[in-house]
Formats: sequence, C-alpha cells, structure tokens
Amino acid sequence: MEKRNRYTPEFKTKVVLEVLQEEQTVNEIAAKYEMSPVMISRWKAEFLSRASMVFEKGTSEADKMKKEYESKQEHLEKLVGQLTVEVDWLKKKSGLK
Repeated sequence: MEKRNRYTPEFKTKVVLEVLQEEQTVNEIAAKYEMSPVMISRWKAEFLSRASMVFEKGTSEADKMKKEYESKQEHLEKLVGQLTVEVDWLKKKSGLK
C-alpha cells in the first residue's frame, strides 16, 4: 500500500498562491510538484472559502487559548509565591532557619 503524503500548511499556501497568480495552469503546477490536480483544486477552494477569516475582528481560537494559558500561568505563579511564604514562615517557627 502506498504511504500518504503529508503537506505543511506553508507548502499548501505556496502552491495555491501559484495557482491564483494564473501564470501556469493547475495541471502544469500539479506536474511540477508531482501531485494530483484535483488535490490542488481542493486546496484552492478551501483557501478561498476561508480567506475572509483573515480580516475578522473577533477573537480567534488561538487568542482564547493564549488568554487561558496566561490566566493559568498567573494563578500558578501566585500559588508558588504563597507556598514559598508559608514554607518560610513554617521554617522560622520551627527553628530550622
């Protein structure tokens, strides 16, 4: 059985932009990269259908995840600080310091 190729998003973008420049046909570009013209056409359709998302003003999924991560990080840093103070206080009270 033939192994499926995995293409990076950067490579897909490069190929689709070549198609959109219309300097070569889809078939010529497919031959250049040894790919199926159908696959390139699918990438082009997907690219064009999602193009409007670039200009959306709302918060993206990545922004939401970043804010969640930063909030969790801040909480953990506060907790570490609180525990450090408690350990120092306990050491002082027990006479270990």
